[in-house]
Amino acid sequence: MRLKIICFCLTLISTTACYENVAYQEKLKDPAIYNAAMKQLTDIIVHDIFSPPAASRVYSYPNIAAFEIIAQAYPDDFISLSGQLTDLLTIPKNEDPVVNMHLAALHAFLTVGTELIFSEEKMHEFQNQTYQALKVDGLSQRVLKSSTKYGDLVASHILKWADGDHYKETRTDFKYSIRSQPQYWKPTPPDYMEGIEPHWNKIRTMVLDSAQQYIPKPPLLFSMDENSLFFKELMEVYTIGGQVENQGEDIAKFWDCNPYVSHHRGHAMFATKKITPGGHWMEISSIATSQAGFTYAETIHAHARVAISLFDAFISCWDEKWRSVVVRPETLINEYIDEDWAPLLQTPPFPEYTSGHSVISRAAALTLTELLGNDFSFEDTSEMAYGLPRRSFDSFLQASEEAALSRLYGGIHYRMAIDNGLDQGDAVGNYINNTLKTRK
Repeated sequence: MRLKIICFCLTLISTTACYENVAYQEKLKDPAIYNAAMKQLTDIIVHDIFSPPAASRVYSYPNIAAFEIIAQAYPDDFISLSGQLTDLLTIPKNEDPVVNMHLAALHAFLTVGTELIFSEEKMHEFQNQTYQALKVDGLSQRVLKSSTKYGDLVASHILKWADGDHYKETRTDFKYSIRSQPQYWKPTPPDYMEGIEPHWNKIRTMVLDSAQQYIPKPPLLFSMDENSLFFKELMEVYTIGGQVENQGEDIAKFWDCNPYVSHHRGHAMFATKKITPGGHWMEISSIATSQAGFTYAETIHAHARVAISLFDAFISCWDEKWRSVVVRPETLINEYIDEDWAPLLQTPPFPEYTSGHSVISRAAALTLTELLGNDFSFEDTSEMAYGLPRRSFDSFLQASEEAALSRLYGGIHYRMAIDNGLDQGDAVGNYINNTLKTRK
């Protein structure tokens, strides 16, 4: 009789524990918790003012850490990135049955992300608030401890891998020396900032063989002859990029994505900070996967693939930027055509060719198209936080085309950089889609 009572009590305790844990388990199955972590990372990237290429690095490693845990948790659905991404070795295997793999993936994301940003306290605050909410919903200290311990183990593995990508070495490389010839890039108004990341092509690629795997066709031959193709493209920027009204202006501002824009009022100067181009596409990834009803695991998978495509696309694009070092339209227009002309958007501090928006937007769009289809329509609300209205698109490719064209409307890119940049993004995106195998 006593044995029966004990067994009954144990059954009751077990059932009660399962009942109490349902809330936190269900919350950890909801992709909203991962998208919230992604949004927090984006907000910190904006706050810390990472350059577009550097931001792509901050997005990639945390998402890869999370995905590798998910691939281990769902071996019938996903394929590990180890052996596929350059130098990435298999993560340690989880041997603890107490570990909640969804929580471990979230923790690995937060831990890696914290190591790559400056405002660590903001990530710690988010993490503490998230874990406290999960505790309220029944998360036990035992599960939390085991899951975060495994997340830390994987995070350490990924961070060690990240240390080998040559990022730290490029922090001390020499700066770009300005060339006097008119065809080469020079710092632009209003702050005349030095060129950003002239050595980004030294960063280790993830899927591409090298930064030079997809070199675009050469830019048009520089010429200020009025009959030359180069001059005609310059005049197109002069005509469109400084005098855009209505739809063109709306498009330019929506896709501006300049992480640091300075404003001068007399002797006063202040700056506004915005989402980076890569951050815009990471947000589109969150919007689209939520709309499609992706699971927690599928959402991490999508974010990881988009982040990887952005990472390699930036390396490919920056390799060309600092090889051809093409002068920005603003410089030539002010010197040869109209000294008072200013582009609609503030010119970013790096060479013109090819357009980063074109390359990375097309690569990301192809990744999302592979996951969600050619005719996936969505509303892009990414810029609403910065006071801009939502825009609707019938497909990711349509969005990428508008993003590319926005740089002409903004007055900061020639047509050649836009069109050839899309071709470059096509090459990078298609190669990654065809090479990287992550679903069974």
